Amino acid sequence: MSQKATNLRINAERLWETIMETAQIGATAKGGVRRLTLSDLDRRVRDWFVDACKKAGCSITVDDMGNIFARRAGKNPNLAPIAVGSHLDTQPSGGKFDGIIGVLSGLELLRTLNEAGIETEAPIEVIDWTNEEGSRFAPAMLASGVFAGKFSREYAYARADRDGKSFGEELERIGYRGEAPCGAHPLSAFFELHIEQGPILEAEGKVIGVVTDVQGMRWYEVTVEGEDCHAGTTPMPMRKDALLASARMITAINAVGRRHAPHAVTTVGLIEAQPNSRNVIPGKTFFTIDIRHPHDAVLATMEDEITRELEAIAAACGVSLALERVWNSPPVPFAKECVDAVREAARDLGLPSREIISGAGHDAAYVAAVAPTAMIFVPCERGISHNELEKAEPEHVAAGADVLLRAVLATDARLAEGVRA
Repeated sequence: MSQKATNLRINAERLWETIMETAQIGATAKGGVRRLTLSDLDRRVRDWFVDACKKAGCSITVDDMGNIFARRAGKNPNLAPIAVGSHLDTQPSGGKFDGIIGVLSGLELLRTLNEAGIETEAPIEVIDWTNEEGSRFAPAMLASGVFAGKFSREYAYARADRDGKSFGEELERIGYRGEAPCGAHPLSAFFELHIEQGPILEAEGKVIGVVTDVQGMRWYEVTVEGEDCHAGTTPMPMRKDALLASARMITAINAVGRRHAPHAVTTVGLIEAQPNSRNVIPGKTFFTIDIRHPHDAVLATMEDEITRELEAIAAACGVSLALERVWNSPPVPFAKECVDAVREAARDLGLPSREIISGAGHDAAYVAAVAPTAMIFVPCERGISHNELEKAEPEHVAAGADVLLRAVLATDARLAEGVRA
């Protein structure tokens, strides 16, 4: 890199102001953000992002999964772009930083390059991926999954929310079904900046997490059917209580996670009971399971244990069980050259760092299948995320953005050397 590029830093104050500005789109009373995928609020923040990127001199492409690509031209249009980004959708009670800092740090990177008058060899792109959270349309990382060939477009369009509205219909409704075919968009590299969503960096006093891998995860949907009956007249031994069976199942699922400690986690995060009346024995329940571990073999063992235990509980309670795996995201190692670029950027900037495995899923996990990829983590207070109380310090966000900038410029310099060679 040139000396000018080596000394370059992002405008920390402007980046923070941009984060706070977008946090008003879908702001909640507790200081968080509710901006569900393909909602009207999602459309508003997308419109804001497109406008801001155009003002930064970018051309905009939207593909048929609603992914937005904002491109700053480089010297060599024959090179595939170096991309950065994340997502702007949130959980139902999300925070200001999850995903958002990855997109807005990318925007700040473009603004910084413009002000410094630096022309990169390769184009630079900022990407907003659609439906990373998966809270409205399961599974998570749906659009980056289509981009990487993990899901078909037809499968994605058919995903429905709990109200029966399909992804394809809602994408069309908000006006973000683009013409470019999803996946027909080569990348030279991809970097994603994100809050850690865990407590390790804060506990160890580290500012930068150099993410080497993403652990594997599997999602399931479970339907338990018993029999609706009167709560006052049905003797206890004659009941087929779907909610009671589900409660025992949830306890068993938790025990599986504990048996495979310290790296395994199991979660039931959504449950519905029918008919949901105080004096009726629940005849049907629906709930979800999320299991995670860095190794596929352990995930397979956990899945087998959960299946056996849920079947045994269903038999003992006299209810039926339907267990469906709806998502399987295997463990993902990131590209050495991109991980090295992040590690070296943190070192050269004098920032305390450590290698770390991501416990959460990210779009980068799918993009890694089609382009060299790495991630950068910065601390969040007490590791709290997917929560309105989610908090990151301005100086940590700025440090992550500086590492992102430096890693991108180092990657661009490596590509330029390859062209000259």
